Formats: sequence, C-alpha cells, structure tokens
Amino acid sequence: MPTQREIEEVKIRQQVEKIVEGIRAKDLDGLKQLYATDVVSFDVEPPLQHVGIEAKLKNWTNAFTFFQDVNYEVRDLKLTVGDDVAFGHFFGRLSGTLRNGAATSGMWVRATLCFRKTDGNWLIAHDQVSVPLDIASGKGVTDLEP
Repeated sequence: MPTQREIEEVKIRQQVEKIVEGIRAKDLDGLKQLYATDVVSFDVEPPLQHVGIEAKLKNWTNAFTFFQDVNYEVRDLKLTVGDDVAFGHFFGRLSGTLRNGAATSGMWVRATLCFRKTDGNWLIAHDQVSVPLDIASGKGVTDLEP
C-alpha cells in the first residue's frame, strides 16, 4: 500500500504532465489552473521576476507567439514532497515549428518548481528557469544537453 507521500508525489507528477500538455496545446486556460494566483516566476526573459498569474500567463503568451506548433519535454524530474509544500527540479526543452515554418530543436533549460497545497490541490507557487552562464563571456550557454 502506498504511503501518503507517495500518493501526493503521483498527484504532483500529474500536475507536471498537465504543464507539458498545456504547453503543447498552447492552452492558457489550462495552464492557469496549475499556478497559484500569487505565483512568483524567475523566467529566462526579463525582468528579474514576474509576479502573479497574469504575469506568468503573459510569459507563456509571449513564448507561444513564436511557435506555429510547440512541443515541451521534461527530463529527469526529481521531487521532494512535504505535507503542504513540495519542490522539484528537471531539465526542460521547448521546441517545435516556428511561425516562419522553420523547425527548432530549442534548448535545454534547468527548471525548479515549488508547489503549495491549496484546498487539496498542488499549485505552482514559484518557478525558476535558467541556463548556465559562461562567466568569461557573460553569455548564456544554450547548447548543453542532459
């Protein structure tokens, strides 16, 4: 018989799968259901932080404008689950067909999700996406693979 933590981990993994499905479908309404209204996001694009669900959805809207068809892949998801909070990290890649018809394999990023259990649902309260930095050049390194 699975423990309560194992049951909660399955629920969070299902939430991550819903993120993947929502991105692939460019489903802003579906994605909105996965985030806390006060989510704080440290995304790859400026500014340093995006606060609130509307700011997070604007980021997804901006990303979707580049793509005709979009794919999202999660690799090596690791989770730590508590009673009311949980966090996970993984490698993610946004790819697809751009609006001009060119295919792009995208780039791998590092991602961290922090979940808060609210009314029995695991919602993303914080996310952070980053690429490694080449300190000598000051530029992001976008050609690495997990």
